[in-house]
Amino acid sequence: MNEQHAREEMVRLGASFFQRGYATGSAGNLSVRLDDGNLLATPTGSCLGELDASRLSVVTPQGEWLSGDKPSKEISFHRAIYLNNPACGAIVHLHSLYLTALSCLEGLNKNNCIRPFTPYVVMRVGDVPLVPYYRPGDARLAEDLAKLAPHYKAFLLANHGPVVVGKTLKEAADNTEELEETARLIFTLGDRPIRYLNDAEVAELRN
Repeated sequence: MNEQHAREEMVRLGASFFQRGYATGSAGNLSVRLDDGNLLATPTGSCLGELDASRLSVVTPQGEWLSGDKPSKEISFHRAIYLNNPACGAIVHLHSLYLTALSCLEGLNKNNCIRPFTPYVVMRVGDVPLVPYYRPGDARLAEDLAKLAPHYKAFLLANHGPVVVGKTLKEAADNTEELEETARLIFTLGDRPIRYLNDAEVAELRN
């Protein structure tokens, strides 16, 4: 992606996430793969609602910090995803309310922690595997995501929140919002009986 366009879009989408309550304080980070292969990312400790396009971090896929403010320590797992999924053009990681709440529940299916009950998650994202809990910045987080990256578009980090990829930052943002609304539905429905999609219905959507 053209760097100037990527900078402007990151500032715009970061502000949109913050203004609508998807991100609070300095939580969460965004990244984009640029045309030259380097990564544009939100700096460490930055608020998504107050990003400065001129101060965004630029790092190589190998982790060398090239320009801008110091990148977030979580750039390591962004890099792991890019290096193992050539189709990934952007990543959104938020601590959004409902997906983070979901990530704190016990007994989630580690292969797909959002059992399909609406068509949209299936069509936009597919299965969402659960990554075990590690402290933020732990190298094992990047190691686990590197293994999963070739096969999935979204991941739920236990006790932490979602990581969602897309071909573009806009696609990754749209996919994140779809997942967050689905998690909100899960908590809204509570313990009421849910009519889940059956295998044939899921297969039809995937095709």
